[in-house]
Amino acid sequence: MSLLVFFCGHAGTGKTTLAKKLLGPLMKASGTPFCLLDKDTLYGGYSAAAMGMLTGDPNDRDSPLFLKHLRDPEYRGLIDTARDNLELGVSALVVGPLSREVRERRLFDHAWLGVAPDVKLRVVWVESSEDVARQRIVARGDPNDAYKLAHWDDYRQRRFVPTGASSEGLLRFDNTAPTSADYEALVTWIVAQ
Repeated sequence: MSLLVFFCGHAGTGKTTLAKKLLGPLMKASGTPFCLLDKDTLYGGYSAAAMGMLTGDPNDRDSPLFLKHLRDPEYRGLIDTARDNLELGVSALVVGPLSREVRERRLFDHAWLGVAPDVKLRVVWVESSEDVARQRIVARGDPNDAYKLAHWDDYRQRRFVPTGASSEGLLRFDNTAPTSADYEALVTWIVAQ
């Protein structure tokens, strides 16, 4: 059984922390090896270099320029790397905001993802309140968040919450203060037939 699991959501919701916490339990529950593909780890250095050349600010990763020219190639590369692992028999946990792809239902589309029809797709929307997310962003002190914080009102307007058709088939996970039972339920949902 191959699994492609997306941990999506806005900055500061704890997507990467959650994926890392669940990696071992998911391998145990599914009997499948997993790789962890985090957008910031895979493309953070590249994006910093590109934006540094283009704007003089290597941390300018939320500006209109970044969103127009670099966002989509980053996500395509992330998904293509997951596909390569799946073809080798390694399931993938993919971490990134992916809000546009959730809104457009692309993460449920085997053809758009380029993965075999028998790959089990799971989409987890990781969320917390806006205040908690902002506090986490401030506390982590990552220079990549500088644009978000400096333009918070603009950034918060882009914050999308899946509802209606866009939420069909995904699991919204409140990562404000999850319990062990919450983690166990999430693992069970991910590996369920």
